[in-house]
Amino acid sequence: MKDEFTRQWITEKAQEILASYPSGVTIRQLHYRLVAIGMTNDTNHYKRVVTAMTKARWDNIVDMESFIDRERSMYGETKDEEKELEDEIENAKDQIKAWMRAYGLNRWSNQPIYVEVWIEKKALQGVFERPCMRNSVGLAPCKGYPSITFLHDAYNRFENAEGNGKELLILYFGDFDPSGVNIPDSLQNNLQRMGVDVTVKRIALNPDQISEMNLPGVPPKRTDTRTKTWTGGDVVECDAVEPKTLAEMCEVAISEHFDDDLYAELEEKEEEERQNYQKALKEFVKDMKE
Repeated sequence: MKDEFTRQWITEKAQEILASYPSGVTIRQLHYRLVAIGMTNDTNHYKRVVTAMTKARWDNIVDMESFIDRERSMYGETKDEEKELEDEIENAKDQIKAWMRAYGLNRWSNQPIYVEVWIEKKALQGVFERPCMRNSVGLAPCKGYPSITFLHDAYNRFENAEGNGKELLILYFGDFDPSGVNIPDSLQNNLQRMGVDVTVKRIALNPDQISEMNLPGVPPKRTDTRTKTWTGGDVVECDAVEPKTLAEMCEVAISEHFDDDLYAELEEKEEEERQNYQKALKEFVKDMKE
């Protein structure tokens, strides 16, 4: 059955959407952004997106680097470039200068809360990396319900932070659907079962946000066993939200749990210790010459 969502329509809309993803996007993310502006959300239309974007890249209409594949990654690197001694010396000098300025205390070391950001979709990792890195907060893409191994690794981090007297907090971003809404409770219960008292705070997606952003929904999946007891109506995936908006939501959520006055005290201590750090390095280099 023909409809308006032709290859041309998909390509034109995709070009506009891709401009808002400077770090690249997955095909799945693009599909949900297209759904958010009206395209039908089903397997057939997803396949249309895949086909349209494959052709658009081969035809140089869309840049190859516009897309990322987080499920496949290269390990290691084959290096074959020749090195120039003078270039390496200059690089080393730059590194030494960087080391001299590099001293810093951990941003959260005197904060009462230990914070991590958890996201349901690994495909959205690129959206959350910048706000998390900027605020020195760990990012955990749990890919739905995480494995026990993934949870145990988290338990070790949380147990260490709890031993340092910290309150434990997960800021969670997931889909508004039967499983996406249930995951935060599952995370909290399983981590408490392992032995750490973690609070999981759901930041998105929530019904009020869906209404405010006017995001289109679809019926919940029949294959999800939790659909039988679902009373939330149509479901919406996080991928439908503009990346800039998600990043801002993450930034705000983190800042709400960060004490700026405590950080000012940390910066004063950091500056004092940096002077001693630089002095010690200079003495070390001087001793090496001798």
